[in-house]
Amino acid sequence: LLDAPDQAVIRAITVLVIACPHALGLAIPLVVSIATERAARGGVLITDRLALESMRNIDVVVFDKTGTLTKGEPALTAVEIAAGQTKDDVLTLAAAAESASEHPLAKAIVAAAHDHQPDLPAASDFSSSPAVGVKATVDGRTVEVGGPHLLEQHGLDPLTGTADWDAAGSTVVHVVVDGQVIGALRLADEIRPESRDAVDALHAAGVQVVMITGDAQSVAETVADELGIDQVFAGVRPEEKASKISGLQAVGYRVAMVGDGVNDAPALAQADVGIAIGAGTDVAIGTAGVVLASSDPRSVLSVIELSRASYRKMQQNLWWAAGYNLIAVPLAAGVLAPIGFVLPMSVGAILMSASTVVVALNAQLLRRIDLRPASSTARYLGTSTRAATSARN
Repeated sequence: LLDAPDQAVIRAITVLVIACPHALGLAIPLVVSIATERAARGGVLITDRLALESMRNIDVVVFDKTGTLTKGEPALTAVEIAAGQTKDDVLTLAAAAESASEHPLAKAIVAAAHDHQPDLPAASDFSSSPAVGVKATVDGRTVEVGGPHLLEQHGLDPLTGTADWDAAGSTVVHVVVDGQVIGALRLADEIRPESRDAVDALHAAGVQVVMITGDAQSVAETVADELGIDQVFAGVRPEEKASKISGLQAVGYRVAMVGDGVNDAPALAQADVGIAIGAGTDVAIGTAGVVLASSDPRSVLSVIELSRASYRKMQQNLWWAAGYNLIAVPLAAGVLAPIGFVLPMSVGAILMSASTVVVALNAQLLRRIDLRPASSTARYLGTSTRAATSARN
């Protein structure tokens, strides 16, 4: 080349053309862009792109129970009364105190009371204490409605008739008037039919499942046993949820938190990936890095699948772009010129364009992923079944 300056210039220009970093520069951003768009079309809003990338490494998913694994639409199933009380009076006072609350249990109590008494007494001085209950003044009497923490605060014992309710895994709230227990209410929240498949598919994907709830231990364990959940945190106050997440992280777990309420916001922020149910509160949605348009817990599998597929595409694109340059640049520089092979500049331009097209087309394959919750879940469960069959054989 020293004897042919014109060829040296041609080789130099060919190298510059070949080494144009379009393919390398597009390898990751194009995948992220298409993955985000595909997620949105599949009902998953990615508000933090790092959350999507992190989902492939998650090894623990923590679900809030109410409204996530369960339908979040509890119904009143029974009323227990203390001596000298009537069921209507107990239910009416409880509903009046709960009328200003937005909690699903409160709505169930109020709805049940309206069936018997359309006009409830007016309540004043309403206050709510998370994981404890509500307090209000009704007809000059101090009415409190809450779970076991409420009874603990007053040093009161639960009504004896509620023992079977606890054993059955029902949610039990007591009604306390002027410091005395006058009755108890039994409520049940139906488990979503998709929850069992979601838990099974997460296990098949190599992910542990944890449930966190403010409900009593017996209620939580009943749901956990039915769904096959690995670990349960029960009786957890809202302000304690974030510490439970950090506790899991402290022992090396990478944690995703799935929730829908204001009480879940600190935990969503603490988790490596926060996932909010679309039907949840604005605070929860604003805190999460991923928002699910549906309340189907199987959608978590769709996010994991998309994250893992995106990472594979990033690796493939980077290997292609780097490998292309590793081979094409020496050829463009004339490394094989001594044996008579010289890469024309026009071919170099075509190869440069082709490498960019290959990267773009490979990223476009992400659009073919079926992100419907049922489809993502079925693929994980199907893979697990085949693997188990092979292992047995």
